[in-house]
Amino acid sequence: MTTQQATLAFHDGRRIPQLGLGTWKLTGETAVPAILAALEAGYRAIDTAYIYYNETEVGQAIARSGIPRNELFVTTKVWNNRHGHDEPKAALEESLERLGLDAVDLFLIHWPVPMEHRYIETWQALIQLRDEGLAKSIGVCNFEIDLLQELLDQTGVLPVLNQIELHPYFQQKALRAFHADHGILTQAWSPLGHGSVLQDPVFLELAHQLQATPAQVILAWHLQSGHLAVPKSGNAQRIRENFNVWNLHLDDDAMARIAALDRADGRTGADPMRFHLMEG
Repeated sequence: MTTQQATLAFHDGRRIPQLGLGTWKLTGETAVPAILAALEAGYRAIDTAYIYYNETEVGQAIARSGIPRNELFVTTKVWNNRHGHDEPKAALEESLERLGLDAVDLFLIHWPVPMEHRYIETWQALIQLRDEGLAKSIGVCNFEIDLLQELLDQTGVLPVLNQIELHPYFQQKALRAFHADHGILTQAWSPLGHGSVLQDPVFLELAHQLQATPAQVILAWHLQSGHLAVPKSGNAQRIRENFNVWNLHLDDDAMARIAALDRADGRTGADPMRFHLMEG
């Protein structure tokens, strides 16, 4: 197994490992062992959020790993009920206390909650947090093209990345093209489509041909497409398998077959323009 992986450059000059560990639903006694297994396998990026209720466990795993802080890339997110001018700083300070860190590498707006129309004010707060050094880079999740353009028009600052639902059944080609045109990296949450894609005949066939798992083939597609991805698993073996993709190559025919799987109804998560959950 190789632990050498690619990194991609942000437009602010910093870099991020292309493959990270997603930690949604990793809570309680399963969280720390899973994160330690990922770090042992070679992951160096960990994606958490306030609403995952596991920042304390992420911090414990980081401390127990013995890996120098400067070799790790830690992301967390501000939840919908902490939007505004002052709340993001308080939220980040609370997250840092739980994580046991002085700063995060990346701080994201988790959802735009457009009906509240506070995402511009929240973005301005994140810019200030970046300038203060509490977050080394800043970005967003689940922002559509019009919202990204509004961030640019109102503040002159674009996110370094947009973390979006992205998998072979929901490829978001127009949004990815906007990202590419504006220097925004695309990061996939639910990169395996909540598992729904794994039984697709295309991936079963390619996995057989390449002597890989269907998940490895899907992650290889993400990496070759230039995406960042944060697959989640609490199973140590799958965590290791998901990371062991760096020598897997998909030819042009395989990439074309996967491109053809895109579906108009492929979204499995919430619609960002409608999602309005405020509790947390």
